[in-house]
Amino acid sequence: MSTSEIDLFHYGTIVGTHGLKGDLKVRPVDGQSPSLENATRVLLRKTPGSGEWYVPVRATLHKGKILLRLQEHENINLVETLVGCDLFLLRSEVEEPEPGGHYWQELQGIAVTDKRCGEIGTLENKFTTAAHDVYVVEGPFGEVLIPVVDQFICAVDLAGKRMTVDLPEGLVPEPDAD
Repeated sequence: MSTSEIDLFHYGTIVGTHGLKGDLKVRPVDGQSPSLENATRVLLRKTPGSGEWYVPVRATLHKGKILLRLQEHENINLVETLVGCDLFLLRSEVEEPEPGGHYWQELQGIAVTDKRCGEIGTLENKFTTAAHDVYVVEGPFGEVLIPVVDQFICAVDLAGKRMTVDLPEGLVPEPDAD
């Protein structure tokens, strides 16, 4: 079956194995990623445009990672070569995020505008701290780090590929008040 890139949801990366029964350790791309429990199949691939479909038989949370077992691959010797693969789900099987929530792959690359300073760049990356996630925006002000809290994120327009923020004073240079 041919599946286009738009039909795929990048769930995470296989970062290792666990035990002798073929469990794979999956690091989700997004802490808000949907569960693998309802997936009827997953695509694993090492390079873009390639890949092979597998049927998951078990997915459980373990120390911040997901342990995934694949049908007919229930032995460590059969799965070791899958370490390093990216894992994709069918978009049609991905549950919608909670109201007001977004998955990382929907946000990456959108334009970010501050209410006072205007265009501050493109959302390029994110990382997690003990308190909250932080977005990394690259643009005319260099790298701008935006705490992902309701106080700073005003609106997200996925269709328009734009995020509006209200940054605290001093995070970026203020526009000239000529």
